[in-house]
Amino acid sequence: MLQVENLSYHIKQKTILQHVSLEVKKGEFVGILGPNGSGKSTLLKNIYKLLIPAEGQISLEGKNLLRMSSRKMAQYIAVVAQENEANFDFTVREVVQMGRYPRKGLLETANHQDAEIIQRSLQQVGMDSLIDRSFLSLSGGEKQRILIARALAQETEMIILDEPTNHLDIGSQIKTLNLLKQSGKTVLTALHDLSIAARYCDRIYVLKNGEVYASGKTGEIITSKLVENLYQLKSDVFTRNNRTFIDYDC
Repeated sequence: MLQVENLSYHIKQKTILQHVSLEVKKGEFVGILGPNGSGKSTLLKNIYKLLIPAEGQISLEGKNLLRMSSRKMAQYIAVVAQENEANFDFTVREVVQMGRYPRKGLLETANHQDAEIIQRSLQQVGMDSLIDRSFLSLSGGEKQRILIARALAQETEMIILDEPTNHLDIGSQIKTLNLLKQSGKTVLTALHDLSIAARYCDRIYVLKNGEVYASGKTGEIITSKLVENLYQLKSDVFTRNNRTFIDYDC
């Protein structure tokens, strides 16, 4: 569904990403891992066109994503970014309704179907009781769940998320990731928690110093050697009931 080929990105004379290639097939849950400063967020921003790569190609459903209009891209991909500070206050309903705009005509207003989709999306993340609340009055975790609801309301085949579990307590983390995993949507997400990646990702790409350090099936890539090389931590990585677990030696 998504193909990135030899993507590089520079800020002035500093190389942030160098010849990064990845692919995400329809229905996959793919994680991007790596230490702070490895380029995870920058890579995602290049993919959803907040940044423009210095070189490389990005294709979506076989079409050149870099030449696609933002509106057209938003009909394929919903984005939950890491930075979401609003300059103006909106109600929760209005924030989630923004996810419907790519599906509407230029002068078309929200209708009964949109209202049902908004309500259902909020119910899916457990936030429907806050529908008339001010978005700015919410906690960081509540805001994150509202933004995931907005992405669900967009009704795209693919969702890109940058650290989706930031600000969420452990219960909300599990519920949110279970929802995404079971949604049938194609998911590409940057993660910092290896245990979360091991539980949910079908495949992972590991970035180090702006390059792809390792990639493949999650159970084959997450090893004690990888943990030590990336984070300078000793660990015991083991498999039980077809699931990968990590025990850190602190």
